[in-house]
Amino acid sequence: MIKLYGFPQTRSSRVTWALEEAGAEYEYELVNLRAGEHKQPTFLAINPFGKIPTLVDDGHAISESAAICTYIAEKFPAAKLIPNDTKSRAEYFQWLFFVVSELEVHLWTAAKHDRLLPEDKKVPAEVSTSFWEFEKAAAVLSAHLKDQRYIAGDQFSAADIVCVSVLHWAQHQKVPLDDTLLHYMNKLSERPALTRARKREADAT
Repeated sequence: MIKLYGFPQTRSSRVTWALEEAGAEYEYELVNLRAGEHKQPTFLAINPFGKIPTLVDDGHAISESAAICTYIAEKFPAAKLIPNDTKSRAEYFQWLFFVVSELEVHLWTAAKHDRLLPEDKKVPAEVSTSFWEFEKAAAVLSAHLKDQRYIAGDQFSAADIVCVSVLHWAQHQKVPLDDTLLHYMNKLSERPALTRARKREADAT
């Protein structure tokens, strides 16, 4: 049985969404970040970095949400969460890596310098700079999505799951998103699997 260690409204949510899209049977193990459970020996024995999400399948622990979503896509091919043809598959990885390295990283940097780092390590100017960097990368993404429904190829994929979750985060942080990105995010957020994923997380708390 697959077990997902997570906490609601974090990067765990995208993995829960992928599992629901795949129709996978899995256990959801709540790791209470607010209580510091991710830093306790029990969890560190599973993931020495103390990071969620962590997925355990057949005794093998996997971290990094984009990697986990791709693992799920490849484990459940019938769900068609990753393209089969070489060109679309390359596009999948290109945009997945773009979302993680050019979009999400700036939201994470802003969050760290705004509220997560020790006071003597915070650089307040990094917050506005990071949002500016995000907006530049978002413009590239918007141009790519202007004439297509999905981020890679002609079908919904795990790359869309990661991308939409990052856009949700940006919207929560009140970072402006243009009409193209809002339409893309809102349309894919209507998928029943995301509704099920949110319920699964809510039920775990």
